[in-house]
Amino acid sequence: MKKFFIISLLFPLFLNAQLPLLEDDPIAAMLDSLYNKKILNEFFQKGNFNKHNKFHFSPDSVPRYEDFVYEARLAKLNAQSPFDLVFNKDVKAYIELYVIRKRELLSRLIGLSQLYYPLFEQILDKYNLPLELKHLAVIESALNPNARSRAGAQGLWQFMYPTGKLFGLKVTSYIDERCDPYKSTIAAAEYIKYLYGIFKDWQMVLAAYNAGPGAISKAIRRSGGKTTYWEIRPYLPRETQGYVPAFIAANYVMNYYQEHNITPAIPKKHYFELDTIVLKDAMTFEQINQLLDVPIEEIAYFNPQYRKNIIPEGGYTLTLPKEKIALFLSNEDEIYAFIQQQKQNSLLAQQQMNTQEEKIVHKVKKGETLKSIAAKYGISVQDIKTWNYIGRRGLKPGKHLIIYKPISNPSSGTKTLASIDTKSSTIVTNSVTPDSTNSIKEKDNIYHIVRKSETIYSIARKYNISVNDLLNQNGLTIKHNLKVGEKLLIKKNKE
Repeated sequence: MKKFFIISLLFPLFLNAQLPLLEDDPIAAMLDSLYNKKILNEFFQKGNFNKHNKFHFSPDSVPRYEDFVYEARLAKLNAQSPFDLVFNKDVKAYIELYVIRKRELLSRLIGLSQLYYPLFEQILDKYNLPLELKHLAVIESALNPNARSRAGAQGLWQFMYPTGKLFGLKVTSYIDERCDPYKSTIAAAEYIKYLYGIFKDWQMVLAAYNAGPGAISKAIRRSGGKTTYWEIRPYLPRETQGYVPAFIAANYVMNYYQEHNITPAIPKKHYFELDTIVLKDAMTFEQINQLLDVPIEEIAYFNPQYRKNIIPEGGYTLTLPKEKIALFLSNEDEIYAFIQQQKQNSLLAQQQMNTQEEKIVHKVKKGETLKSIAAKYGISVQDIKTWNYIGRRGLKPGKHLIIYKPISNPSSGTKTLASIDTKSSTIVTNSVTPDSTNSIKEKDNIYHIVRKSETIYSIARKYNISVNDLLNQNGLTIKHNLKVGEKLLIKKNKE
């Protein structure tokens, strides 16, 4: 009797306990991908934890609420949404995943929303889609543009290679447009509009985005012709059964995080602090770092679509803080001339591999593995998985794989380093000691005798002067072709 009494007391607690999520729940895994990503500034300014918290919680407070509070808040959101934002134990489980178990990561995620949500809203509005769909990227990728699922889906909107290709997203050795925030969001909007044209129900669209329209049609047949998500849910894959509850939870936490004492992390830049230009030539992140004084990790942060820190030829874009884009544009001619000069002197060929590649269709032979195929073409196993859907069963003889093999053009040479003086907005070179063997002094003027392979930029670098000064005091233009033995004035006699 005593044992029965204890069990009867505990039974209501079991009923109200958080619904156990899978240990490898994909939504939790995407959140975990933010742990080691250096994409945000310090979480909180010490002493200012409650600065933007209208509820004045103590720093270590973790508020919890009764179910009717969650239900009332979701009802308020639902009144302005076409998504039927219901509350149930599955939704609660995901809400508590965000606001209790993964609080620090939710703080990061909210910080990232300040970078990506304005972009999402603009594109969703253009396609006349509900703006709540911006929260779909929360459960797909945790707003991590480099997120990759175990199945091989990539980017903010988690496109598989075939689906991404179907909606115009290019994947090569150098770029993966599934990771391009702008292009992938357009592709997601077009895909969602396509799915809505099939199912005419937003929750069914969400389920189809996760499992594919074929899986939804199959679940409808197995359910006896039911046409709503909650009716066909038992016939869906386990991951998709949690997908709509997770979307509802994402809507809740992105609107009510302050009520849970969560302060957003600070993004490196907000959306409206960035600008984008189309490049006229191939360019490496290292060059951009040297010329504009932008850390390479920050260039990668704002341009996640470039796989090897190289922006190839073909009119691709560069996104940076507005002040750096302005600096680029004010020195555009000098920058492109510098890059062309490097190419002419074969100083970048080894580093850049000419950004050319050969597309190969490889037919898998018996006994071949991903590792052996990768070794054959000088690429990585991860490359093959990016370009092709492999599946859980691995390779089978006869399967055709798309391979992008880089075409190398090795050369030798030394890098010419340059940067832009952010104060004077002119290209200057790194300081080195002048080589006395080819500099002469005549009547207190210093001249430089041009040697083989030297450029305007390398000479300016030798004497720690700007390219503009070197050109102006010799009456030259940026297009001037130096000749071996030519004499350049470096420093005028002071009168």
